[in-house]
Amino acid sequence: MTTIKLSVRSLVEFVLRRGDLQAGSINLSRAQEAIKAHQYVQKTSGVDYLPEVPLSYLYSEVPSLREGKGLSDKLLLEIKGRADGVIRNESMACIDEIKTTTLDLELIDESFNNLHWAQAQCYAFMYGIQEGLETLEVQLTYFQLDTAQTKIFKKKFSLDELTGFFMGLAQCYFSWACQLQEWVMRRNDSIRTTPFPFDTYRRGQRELAVAVYQTIKQSQKLFAQAPTGIGKTMGTLFPALKAMAEGLTVQIFYLTAKTITRTVAEKALSDLQKTGLEVKRLTLTAKSKLCFLSEISCLPEDCPYARGYYDRVREAVEDLFMERAWTRQLIEQYARKHVICPFEFSLEMANWADVVICDYNYVFDPRVYLRRFFLEGGEYTFLVDEAHNLVDRARDMFSAELGKESWLKLKKLTKEDNARLAKSLTKVNTALVKEKKGCTESEGSGESVGKELPGKLIQALRQFIKETEYFLKTNDQSFSWHEQLLEHYFQALSFTRTAESYNERYVTYKYLTREDFKVKLFCLDPSMRLKEALGRGRSAVLFSATLSPMDYFMNLLGGEETSYKLQLPSPFPEENLCLLINDRVSTNYKLRAKTYDQVVESISAVILCKKGNYLVYFPSYHYMNEVYLRFSAQNQEVDVICQSSSMEEEEREDFLERFSHNPQRTLVGFVLMGGIFGEGIDLIGDRLSGAVVVGVGLPQVCMEREIIRSYYETTSYLGFEFAYLYPGMNKVLQAVGRVIRTEKDRGIVILIDERFSKQAYRRLFPKEWTKVLLGRTNDSITTTIKSFWVN
Repeated sequence: MTTIKLSVRSLVEFVLRRGDLQAGSINLSRAQEAIKAHQYVQKTSGVDYLPEVPLSYLYSEVPSLREGKGLSDKLLLEIKGRADGVIRNESMACIDEIKTTTLDLELIDESFNNLHWAQAQCYAFMYGIQEGLETLEVQLTYFQLDTAQTKIFKKKFSLDELTGFFMGLAQCYFSWACQLQEWVMRRNDSIRTTPFPFDTYRRGQRELAVAVYQTIKQSQKLFAQAPTGIGKTMGTLFPALKAMAEGLTVQIFYLTAKTITRTVAEKALSDLQKTGLEVKRLTLTAKSKLCFLSEISCLPEDCPYARGYYDRVREAVEDLFMERAWTRQLIEQYARKHVICPFEFSLEMANWADVVICDYNYVFDPRVYLRRFFLEGGEYTFLVDEAHNLVDRARDMFSAELGKESWLKLKKLTKEDNARLAKSLTKVNTALVKEKKGCTESEGSGESVGKELPGKLIQALRQFIKETEYFLKTNDQSFSWHEQLLEHYFQALSFTRTAESYNERYVTYKYLTREDFKVKLFCLDPSMRLKEALGRGRSAVLFSATLSPMDYFMNLLGGEETSYKLQLPSPFPEENLCLLINDRVSTNYKLRAKTYDQVVESISAVILCKKGNYLVYFPSYHYMNEVYLRFSAQNQEVDVICQSSSMEEEEREDFLERFSHNPQRTLVGFVLMGGIFGEGIDLIGDRLSGAVVVGVGLPQVCMEREIIRSYYETTSYLGFEFAYLYPGMNKVLQAVGRVIRTEKDRGIVILIDERFSKQAYRRLFPKEWTKVLLGRTNDSITTTIKSFWVN
């Protein structure tokens, strides 16, 4: 027999949930308080109260309910859960379901939420069967978080009534479970017979694949540096799928930082599907890109795709399930067909996908991570692509920031329409004014850093959250400031939740800008919170071409002493890359204005040796633009294009399209180091002949970087390295990695900066950089490059 495990809550929501899609959940705003409230009710309910009672029931289809025999004969549903409380006395047993709320209890009546009754009835059925009871009571206890008051509703049910109700739910889910199980069997059979899609493994690729499989099998973490060309995407996805067929993982999350790496994962799965693989794959796309409305509004009264969403979503799920690749186009197509929100529909489909391709934030960001999966965790595998990007992304995810001016503006907007909201906003604004005053008076510079939480501000934000939740539940009017209210509500939630995790790895950073004052709870060290997030799955593989130094990344990305690590050599011949250093130029920030002409001369020396396409990487837009203007004026026979600071996706694609095969004129693209063209782009063969990297990529000196430096100087004596050197050199290595993408590629790279000759920087060079040459004059650069292209 095959057993499918299912929670009571999932069963109830799948079968019974109806109605509108609401604009953001308010149920998780005070999760810690809710846990304590449950414990309080349980402890104060008397000696007859048994808390947290585990219950389960094995359901199988009754033969008379099905036609013939098949999978249903071999399938069991194991429906499990914990009753919040069981009250036993001589005459009766009562099942208690506790729900916390921020609403006034007067707004809650017996019919407030039928799903709450349904959960309690399921627990009552299980307990009645377990104890052989004929009649049971069901109790809903609503606990008001602010007043600590409770409101209780009771109903009495016979076991026959409970049995009929429960069996109806289980029977309804069972047909869907049979369909899911039939798919799993079919999927696993196809995975077992699907061959590796290429004739041979690339050098290092098989070693990577074996390490990934063993990592999943051992429920471990793997940190893998796999240089460009090894085939990281297929080298991680293929073994993960093989592990899935063996029952070692139930779902794979392929996590990326950028859209372009998502498309690489999609292509890899598509290639496998062409060889016979059957797998349901889903790509999650941001709400802003999916929304059908000209202006985003998630209010049911404004959005027909939110109105009645839960009445139609089940049919849509079963409809789309027949497709194999749940792409953005298909999500939109089926969402329009069934008139449902495409973004929420994509999140719903994530429940049933074998492989989910998505941004980091769906797993790591506490504001938006997929709670339907990760609130309790499960047998998931996380494949974290380009993991070097996760360090700064994680700092942003685990930090929270407020700006004063927008709160003042919202206070003025609500003043005439809602006195309660305006009053709570006044308190937030007053708290921010006091923080601003304290910052300017104590420091004088308009910046301050401390280890204390802004207590009064947090208190005011919590009051604002309560008032907003009351407003959203009790007010049907639509005001012009409604979207701003929701935006600030989620800001407040983020800030107060971050405050709950505030510890020695955080600081409170307050600063003035030209037009605003801001307060930031700044996460300096994201390692513990990343470790916690990775712990929601079974295993994790964090991989990148530039995961060096390995100890630095393991330290910051939640690695442990037991975590596996793998550093693979480049699969390409070393002689295919001509690597030079011009260490006679200093690109130090204070000296840059004196180097513009020197850099122009070095670039010219490189590109005039061979007609082709070239990229030139700069540490800042200002530096790039200054050199661009001079270079363009002096090299009018060359096509020159320059990255702008706000390029749309279509503009990026047009930019890359200029790098064509067999170029008739030399093309030079000026781009930002660490930017959108700094990684994740494949310009194969003669689409890219070389790259010039100007500077060592160090982040600009600023207060936040200095705070990070100070923190790591105290904890590890590596402040400069963690704050500046390692992040900077990572951008350099990524830029160099654009040049050689296949075994047949040949190209040149010149690194321009005196620091590239210093030991602190050279020890971060990859092992394959054994033949670094010095090009200290333009003549020597030209001679070396010409010789390379001739050979």
